[in-house]
Amino acid sequence: MLDKDEILFPYSEVRDIQEEMIKEVMDSIENGKHALIHAPTGLGKTVATLGPALSIAIKKDLTIFFLTSRHTQHHLAVNTLKDIKKKHGIDVISCDIIGKQWMCGLDEVNKLYSNEFADYCKKLKEDNACECYSNTKKKSGNLTMNALRVLEELKHLSPLHCEKLTDICKKEKLCPYEMSALLAKEAKVIIADYYYIFNQAIRNLFFNKAGKELEKSIVIVDEAHNLPKRCRELLSSNLSNFIVDRAIKEAAKFGFDDSRESLYKIMDILSELTIDLEAKKEEKIVKKEEFDDKIDEDYDNLIGKFSFAGDEIREKQKNSYVGSVGNFLTAWQGSDKGFVRMISKKMGAREPYINMMYKCLDPSLVTREVIDKAYSIICMSGTLTPTFMYKDILGFSDVKEKVFGSPFPISNRLALIVPETTTKFTRRSEDEFKKIAKVGSEIVNLVPGNSIVFFPSYDMRNKVYPYFESLCKKEILIEKQRLTKGEKQELIEEFKGYKDTGACLLAVTAGSFGEGVDLPGDFLKGVIVVGLPLERPSLEVKELIDYYDGKYGKGWEYGYVFPAMIKTLQNAGRCIRSDTDKGIVVFLDERYANPQYYNCFPPDYGIKISKLYKEKIGEFFK
Repeated sequence: MLDKDEILFPYSEVRDIQEEMIKEVMDSIENGKHALIHAPTGLGKTVATLGPALSIAIKKDLTIFFLTSRHTQHHLAVNTLKDIKKKHGIDVISCDIIGKQWMCGLDEVNKLYSNEFADYCKKLKEDNACECYSNTKKKSGNLTMNALRVLEELKHLSPLHCEKLTDICKKEKLCPYEMSALLAKEAKVIIADYYYIFNQAIRNLFFNKAGKELEKSIVIVDEAHNLPKRCRELLSSNLSNFIVDRAIKEAAKFGFDDSRESLYKIMDILSELTIDLEAKKEEKIVKKEEFDDKIDEDYDNLIGKFSFAGDEIREKQKNSYVGSVGNFLTAWQGSDKGFVRMISKKMGAREPYINMMYKCLDPSLVTREVIDKAYSIICMSGTLTPTFMYKDILGFSDVKEKVFGSPFPISNRLALIVPETTTKFTRRSEDEFKKIAKVGSEIVNLVPGNSIVFFPSYDMRNKVYPYFESLCKKEILIEKQRLTKGEKQELIEEFKGYKDTGACLLAVTAGSFGEGVDLPGDFLKGVIVVGLPLERPSLEVKELIDYYDGKYGKGWEYGYVFPAMIKTLQNAGRCIRSDTDKGIVVFLDERYANPQYYNCFPPDYGIKISKLYKEKIGEFFK
């Protein structure tokens, strides 16, 4: 039996499976080891890691970094720490921090790109032109009296949500980021985005300010299935003809004629490299020297010229496209190993859109240093299977792999594969769209409450919708592309309002509702995942498959099959969020019955293959 005081557990009951997870977490951290943990929704991952990690961090003088990209998880972590403080009477100083740009007290920075904001912020500080920074730190670097006073207040209020800290600092005209970094110096727990650890430049800057060391850090990565993609994006860069065109206009506006002439040449090179690309072949591999050899001036001097012009332009207008071109040219000189260089051309409304890309294929190029140096890393997610794939692609050599079953009664969920339709490309037709609409509407009509139907793309959803609308007896809500945070919340609240009469939300796998949305209790009774959300077989996907095949002998699985199934299971996870929830999950595509996909379902999923879906659903909801 676990000692709840020893592990700083804040609640009255520890669930059975949760107890197993706590023991695994404690054993890993105590021994300075790493762990990959698949723990389904409802197990209580946050409290099962934060409590025991904090107890060890206090004993061993370590700092916990709880990393998550979801705002709701920031709140959950802070609230868990508040509960620990209240239950055990310990002073827990924590720091909840988001991107520096999004904490800034200046409204005009919201439209800047992240690299532009960094340059703008640096320039304001150097020129002593930021009131918030000047009110926080003196020229000597020492804190102002007001900053010292507010810092004591923040420590007293901790654990504190980032929004509350930002509001307090804005009211006092202090820099929220600088105050957060000061709070982090004394914090045992820092709640932040992945980039605070895995972006080397951000990590070094923040660690220097906060006086932290990676070697003395416990890193907890929440929703860790997202980590490989995020790390690949960190080392990727792109240059489009639109960016170059804006840079040309910018150089002309500020009188950088020499830079403008060089930019015209770069625009010509992009056109030359895509002259053989047509509608049926939109992208191709481009070698580093194919671009370099067409530059008819010294490459390093060209970068220096653009960087100088960019710095001068930012003095006048905060951001610079000329500087962005210089940044890409620097990235383009990077390594070939673990990367692919590509160029694409797609027809826009008025002119072609050309995009040259330097894409990272190997996330371990980012994660390996952290794995080697951090005291302990705990990666956890409700969809971290197969754990061996994450061990490989993230670059772990010595790591515990643990898969926990669902804490909920299996009888609360009916999971069905209905092999009546498919979204397979070669089978797409009006007849197939009608069939998807027929089966989907029959299922939705049988569910006594709200349902979400996830489609692999907006295009597929739009093709099925006309037939579905005429057959569905429920109110239909539509997810639009690129919803703002406010629009997303409005749609969720509207959807919740139909819990008694029942509505159907037509959503998209990779859209706003595919993960990170909680609809517990009676707010959601059914989920249908239409088709397999396989990536379009683009050049990047093919290169990723080839790379993983060469490195691990599992290119097809790691680059294509498993990522699609992870999205599928994320969608399915919107249903059944607590031990009292009851609902159905239907996988509507005959391919789910194939072993290569069927075997990807967790062992305890209790999935059945049946064409008698109406009878089974009707019986389940009796």
